[in-house]
Amino acid sequence: MNAANSETVLITGASSGIGLELARCFAADGCRLVLLARNAEALETLAKELRQAHKIEALVLTADLSLPETPAQVFKELQGRGVRVDVLVNNAGFGANGTFAGLPLPRQLEMIQVNITALTNLTGLFLPGMIERRRGGVLNVGSLAGFLPGPGMAVYYATKAFVLSITEALAEELIGTGVTATALCPGPTATNFGNVSHGQKKRRLDTPKMPAAAVARHGHRAFRKGRWLAIPGWQYHFLVFLIRILPRWCVRKLAGLFNRTKDPV
Repeated sequence: MNAANSETVLITGASSGIGLELARCFAADGCRLVLLARNAEALETLAKELRQAHKIEALVLTADLSLPETPAQVFKELQGRGVRVDVLVNNAGFGANGTFAGLPLPRQLEMIQVNITALTNLTGLFLPGMIERRRGGVLNVGSLAGFLPGPGMAVYYATKAFVLSITEALAEELIGTGVTATALCPGPTATNFGNVSHGQKKRRLDTPKMPAAAVARHGHRAFRKGRWLAIPGWQYHFLVFLIRILPRWCVRKLAGLFNRTKDPV
């Protein structure tokens, strides 16, 4: 029997976008799924689809990761149900476009709570069990934003730098344990992320977006191969190379230009 068939995979932010597509990838492996997000209706619809298509178990948890107490509550609930998580997919996250001083501070602190604190908390709660059982892994959904500073989305870019850094460190720490850590760092992707982060505003520089399904498949393959980093698209590999060799002032200016928006029509 394929080892994946006996895995239980917890996916945060599973109701749409990359999280939803990752749920489809792991369901195709035959994994049991725990789907977590705030949108209960969307989760139930997805769970029904995956149960029918792949004959798997899919548990739905409605939770808000912007609340500090949520990760511990999720861990306790799954423990109470006798559910042992083998794979943790930290996908939940959001961004906000605007200057640091111009954006509401509570919204930016909420971003740190979801993108960094909840991710760290969930990893800290579930990772020791994986190490003890010598199986499983963590798949963190980061972004190309993690490779550079982001004027116009300063806190979001900083949160993704944290995701990239902690995943790389974990990957090294976990060598020989039977557990892996992977960072999926996509470029612009066709999801609802842009609508949330930019509101009614559009970037002055519009760029092609990869389908969420293609991004998820790339990340899933990298995770299964035990790779610590997954960057979908050759053009974004090249972009990361440029980021590393260009002067830092140039990288800053280009990122600021990319994040500049125009007024809604």
